[in-house]
Formats: sequence, structure tokens, C-alpha cells
Amino acid sequence: MEPTIYLFFNGNCLEAMQFYAETLDGQITGIFRNGDAPDPESRMPGGDDLIMNMSMTLGRAAIMASDAPGEWYSAPQGFRVSLAPSSLEEFDRLYAALAKAAQSVAMEPAETFWAERFAMFTDRFGTPWMLNFAGRKMPV
Repeated sequence: MEPTIYLFFNGNCLEAMQFYAETLDGQITGIFRNGDAPDPESRMPGGDDLIMNMSMTLGRAAIMASDAPGEWYSAPQGFRVSLAPSSLEEFDRLYAALAKAAQSVAMEPAETFWAERFAMFTDRFGTPWMLNFAGRKMPV
């Protein structure tokens, strides 16, 4: 059993997930829009183009997401999606892409006692991220 990350967006789920798939080399495996629901009673509030459920594979992991219209939406808190790039170059590439126009940066990329490079930020879509390249500091 592996956990699945499930993200909620304020009307920009499709844009965010397509960006993540491109940036992280993921694969979109399903998109279900509000308008795809068989009857109006099974739809969420909002227009037909809102995403009811979307899935992406990222390596062996799955990331799922949907729009959370109006009063259903609340900003993520209490967690971060953590990625472990395989090199400093990959770290820098991911940080440049994901942190571009970030809503906030809690920690700029820097060396720590546990990692050659580490950063925490919330991207332009509201997703909180943590990047950690342990490098030579990884215990053997």
C-alpha cells in the first residue's frame, strides 16, 4: 500500500496538474470534469469545466486532484509535498520551475546539516513544496 497525494485547487486544477506533469515528468492518467457527471445531482457547484477528479502518476506514486469551488476551497496547510531530486542540477531545475511566481518562500535554497540543498515554498497554485537533495550528507 502506498499513500496518494490528493490536492484541491481553487478553479485551476487542470492548469496546475498539467504544469506538474510537464515539470515533474509525470503522466496524466485521467480527467473527469463536472460536466462528465451523468446527472446534475452528482455534480459539484460551479461550471461544467471544473475538474471533479484528475490523476497523474509520478514514478510509482499517484497524485490526484480536483477543483474545490467557492466555499469548498480552503488553502492547504499542515503539510508539504516533498521531492528528493537526484542531483543539484535537478534541484535547481525543479526549484526554478515550481517556485516561479511563488505565493511564498519559507526557506530559500540553502545547505543544511542534513542536505546539500533544501528549500520550502508555496507555488503559484497554492501547493506547499519541500525540495531536499541530501547528496553527500545522506547516511550510509
